[in-house]
Amino acid sequence: VQLVESGGGLVQPGGSLRLSCAASGFDFSGSGMRWFRQAPGKMRELVADISSSGDGRTYVDSVKGRFTISRDNIQNTVYLQMSSLKPEDTAVYYCYAVIIGYWGQGTQVTVSA
Repeated sequence: VQLVESGGGLVQPGGSLRLSCAASGFDFSGSGMRWFRQAPGKMRELVADISSSGDGRTYVDSVKGRFTISRDNIQNTVYLQMSSLKPEDTAVYYCYAVIIGYWGQGTQVTVSA
């Protein structure tokens, strides 16, 4: 089983990033997928959730209207499009496979001028 995140980096406030999480070794199309984040000194928080089909999506209030979660069940990849980024979005972002309770290794997002 693997979940490999990519796409993190340093971006200025107001900028955009797209995170990807490539999955393998389990029934990706049968699993809900989630993005979490953890900022220094804070608890890990759920940012966005997408159903196995992609029809159902939920977001934490702080990112609604700015972030979009999506998935490609052919490429076995889940995405997090992040726009209008703020310094408070700075964190390590993790993807999570619901069906097997498995975490990726995380990718750092830093929003700073």
